[in-house]
Amino acid sequence: MNTEKTAQVSHVEISEDHAGQRIDNFLLTHLKGVPKSHIYRILRSGEVRVNKGRIKPDYRLQAGDLLRLPPVQTATRTEVTPHQSVLKALQASILYEDAKLLVINKPSGLAVHGGSGVQYGVIEGLRALYPQANFLELVHRLDRETSGCLMIAKKSSVLRQLHAYLRDADMNKQYLALVQGKWSARVKQVNAPLRKNILQSGERVVRVNDDGKPSLSEFRIVELFKQATLMRVHPVTGRTHQIRVHATHTGHPIAGDEKYGDDNFNRALRQQGLNRLFLHAAELTIQLPEQKPLTVKAPLPEPLEAVLAQLRR
Repeated sequence: MNTEKTAQVSHVEISEDHAGQRIDNFLLTHLKGVPKSHIYRILRSGEVRVNKGRIKPDYRLQAGDLLRLPPVQTATRTEVTPHQSVLKALQASILYEDAKLLVINKPSGLAVHGGSGVQYGVIEGLRALYPQANFLELVHRLDRETSGCLMIAKKSSVLRQLHAYLRDADMNKQYLALVQGKWSARVKQVNAPLRKNILQSGERVVRVNDDGKPSLSEFRIVELFKQATLMRVHPVTGRTHQIRVHATHTGHPIAGDEKYGDDNFNRALRQQGLNRLFLHAAELTIQLPEQKPLTVKAPLPEPLEAVLAQLRR
């Protein structure tokens, strides 16, 4: 990656190593010390240009792209090394690893990356665990309170391939979710477009909206309880907060969901021992280049198993 800086702007030529990466993720790493909110502001305003043209935050970089970056004020920042207990938890969470790919069972409560008041996340922790790695990038994201299968690419070519699978819905991801009430066996799909909204407080929320992006989730009943249902969910599309919003849209919000859930239901489940969002990425199946299909499973965390045991009693 060749960088040429002037007093007014910076010009960055994208190398093969960063091809396939979303430009917002690239800038979060490249512009260290710049607040995440400011990075998205300069993207939305068109101050960031690629090959002299405006782009959206989800634009995927290509080798040879020339970025024009406006002058930005970088804050002085001390690099924070994740606590040793976090590194040990990440080491113990590895489900699959080869020369191209890493899959972990992400703990609930740990963000996938630092920013917006979070000093570090999964990717910073893994880079501390793998100091000799030339390339480690998140393939996708999980909400901070969601646990389960999370993929990290070790090669840029693998990152591009897996991003293509995600765009084309050629990757099968299965989640377990505990939802409010008794789900009807007749409801097997939720097909409702989703749109992101920013509240006056700055909080990001997602709503069902006819002007939103097409979004499809498949739901299957696993186990019925008196006041809840354990569901297996396949998000055919991969929108932000998709499963959580689709579940609430059907009248069956996910247990422990403080953003889209039901306060009374959450309070009742806390009495059963639930102190987090009951959403877990339990399984994924992918086709890596020149390999047989790979299926990775993440066991349900013990605290969630304990909640189910309590409901059964």
